Amino acid sequence: MIVGMNPYLVLNGNGQQAVKFYEDVLGAKVESVQTFGDMPAHPDHPVPDEAKDRVLHAHLKVANADLMISDTFPGQPYDAGSHVNLSIGTNDPETTKVIFDKLSENGHVIMPLQETFWSPLYGQVKDQFDVSWQISTNIEQ
Repeated sequence: MIVGMNPYLVLNGNGQQAVKFYEDVLGAKVESVQTFGDMPAHPDHPVPDEAKDRVLHAHLKVANADLMISDTFPGQPYDAGSHVNLSIGTNDPETTKVIFDKLSENGHVIMPLQETFWSPLYGQVKDQFDVSWQISTNIEQ
């Protein structure tokens, strides 16, 4: 079952400034900010210095809405104008798979479904209408 859907802004290295800006302008409450430098270390994929302070994931609360923000990883393409994603959270992997597969039909898989350190199943897809989606199975903390 889908448990939530949020706008997700993907920025080009200025995510920290955006978090502060929206906190001030929108009166947003910053729930969390994780940087690429906060990720668990992986010997085969070290995080370069220029990425360590970039936002991996930020969660802001604006009134009763959630706003998510992240930066691109250095070297990844950044398409101004198409940097808004929709993020869907589910409570089970099977629902994640069904939604991902349906959104992928006549679309383009950006990141195949896979386990990440924050989710047992996460992927990114651009649907047939060029809308970018992030689909994640939420885990209980």
